[in-house]
Amino acid sequence: MIDPTKVLIRPIVTEKTERLKTENNQYVFEVARKCNKIDVKRAVEQAFRVKVDKVRVMNYYGKPKRMGIFQGRRSEWKKAIVTLKPGQKIESLER
Repeated sequence: MIDPTKVLIRPIVTEKTERLKTENNQYVFEVARKCNKIDVKRAVEQAFRVKVDKVRVMNYYGKPKRMGIFQGRRSEWKKAIVTLKPGQKIESLER
């Protein structure tokens, strides 16, 4: 079995994700970069005891940043939008 704490890093809570949650029953998470849609689906179902309908994932690449003469990059990360089946919701992420 897959450990959900290794896949799901944190929920992303913004105005846009709150609108997705109320209108479309979708929840947004930052997930591990090496996981795929199947891993995310299993982790959400296991961690929150809900039924997942669909998962969409997006890769975000780190932007280059400067501080004077020093150059660096922001971290690269992956975001997953999880659509739950009708009638399901994650109680711990509700406000």
